Amino acid sequence: MSLGELTLFLLIGALGWQFWRIRAMTEQAYRYMDNYCNKQGLQLLSLSRHKTRIRAYRGKLDWYCEFNFEFSGNGEDAYQGSLVMQGMQVTQTHLPPYRV
Repeated sequence: MSLGELTLFLLIGALGWQFWRIRAMTEQAYRYMDNYCNKQGLQLLSLSRHKTRIRAYRGKLDWYCEFNFEFSGNGEDAYQGSLVMQGMQVTQTHLPPYRV
C-alpha cells in the first residue's frame, strides 16, 4: 500500500465519519423537537436541515446546523419555527406565535 492509497483511505474514512456525525445531529434535533412539541401540546409536522457549517464552539471546531420545522397547535394550521444546534447541543429554538 502506497502513501497515496493510505491518504485516500483516510480521506474517505473522515468523510464517512462526518456524514454519520451530521446524520446523528439531525436525529438528535428530531428527537428534541418531538419531545418539545409533545410537552407543549403541539404536533410536529416536519423537520429539515437548512444550513450546515463548521464553526468554533466552546474552543473547538464543530458542526453548526440550522433546522426549519413545521408544527401545528390545533391540527389545522401549520407554523414554521427554527432550531440551531452546535455540535450535539441545542443552542436556540424559535417558535412564532400560534393558535391553539
